[in-house]
Amino acid sequence: MLIKGGIVSKTQLIFARSVFCVASLMTAYWSHAGAVVVVSAKSPVSALTKEQSSEIFMGKATSFPGGGAATPLDQPESSPLRDEFYTKVTGKSASQAKSYWSKLSFTGKGTPPKEGHNSADIKKQIADNPNLVGYIENSAVDGSVKVLFAVQ
Repeated sequence: MLIKGGIVSKTQLIFARSVFCVASLMTAYWSHAGAVVVVSAKSPVSALTKEQSSEIFMGKATSFPGGGAATPLDQPESSPLRDEFYTKVTGKSASQAKSYWSKLSFTGKGTPPKEGHNSADIKKQIADNPNLVGYIENSAVDGSVKVLFAVQ
């Protein structure tokens, strides 16, 4: 094969394609890998631990560690990100968390987090309200929100 006056061997071509494929896969993985817990860029809160995030989303804490109300905002029930978040952060599946909240609601001991329509909606709501905290795809983060915790 001729490229710009030179000859490229099959081995070089295969190697170049392989490098391109690996680079593409890594870029896709890192840009979409996992959820991040976010607050408004205007919020004074700078970090949360996994445990603090769990406590807020399970209704065991209603304020941020340094003070100030913390109101959780959930992904829609149909979102795979929701199951990933609850499994990795709380140790419960999304359906177990729903059951937990059903019991608390029935007994009058708590109200589940409100749901956003998707990550874009959640990000917009959070950007406008420093008391809200939610989780979105890492790839959805922009200057309107601040990452407090990366779900792993």
